[in-house]
Amino acid sequence: MKELEKNVAMRVENTDSADTFIVCGRGPLHLTILIETMRREGFEFLVGPPDVIYKKIDGEQCEPFETVDIEVQEEYMGGVVDLLGRRKGLMTDMGSCNAEGMCSVTYTIPTRGLLGVRSAILTATRGTAIMTTTFAGYQPYAGDLPKKDQGSLLAYETGKVTTYGVEAAQERGKLFVKPGEEIYKNQIVGLHQRPGNLNINVCKTKALTNFRASGKDNDKNVQGFVDLSLDDCIEYIGQDELVELTPESIRMLVKVTKKKK
Repeated sequence: MKELEKNVAMRVENTDSADTFIVCGRGPLHLTILIETMRREGFEFLVGPPDVIYKKIDGEQCEPFETVDIEVQEEYMGGVVDLLGRRKGLMTDMGSCNAEGMCSVTYTIPTRGLLGVRSAILTATRGTAIMTTTFAGYQPYAGDLPKKDQGSLLAYETGKVTTYGVEAAQERGKLFVKPGEEIYKNQIVGLHQRPGNLNINVCKTKALTNFRASGKDNDKNVQGFVDLSLDDCIEYIGQDELVELTPESIRMLVKVTKKKK
């Protein structure tokens, strides 16, 4: 591949499927740049969730770890500690807070535990946290990470998102799609407020009756939407989910939507 000639830090491996490849790089950012470049060049493809490269050291399964330094307001420290602790993070240092109320904390955490953690920390701290990471080497496997606290909202049918459908669906969680967007069945259209996935009909139209009312549907009852970037989508998906990329759109879906006819 021509990309490998100029991108020496990247490696591509074949799989049992002729149209599926494993791409290895120096982290999510490195791979996301390649994905966005291919999308802009007109390619259409699917991307699975990122994973780390494991190694056997002295017969023991080991994984990469990183040192994480975080500066955060004291009022948000509890949320950060809880978030990193659930991802197998081990606190190695905690500094005192300065006059502005900013505190520093250092963790050693598995690299796979950092996948998606940056956006979660920014959300928990209202965008005030400062986070830096450095590679800490390989250490013994830290165990399975907990599953997501919240599931996904999946499209019930293929069609165009309607204002009427959104008004009913937004009570179930935060939506990623807006009225007028074209979607297909089992596409991930939102974040469920509870564990587990839920099918919702955001293409629902208002039933016609003999009664007529003046005016049209408006967006007064429609709440805010979550706009996800490519990086956000890559961090969001789990093992049974994919990101579909085309020059025109970026969508997330569960693997069952791609069935052979």
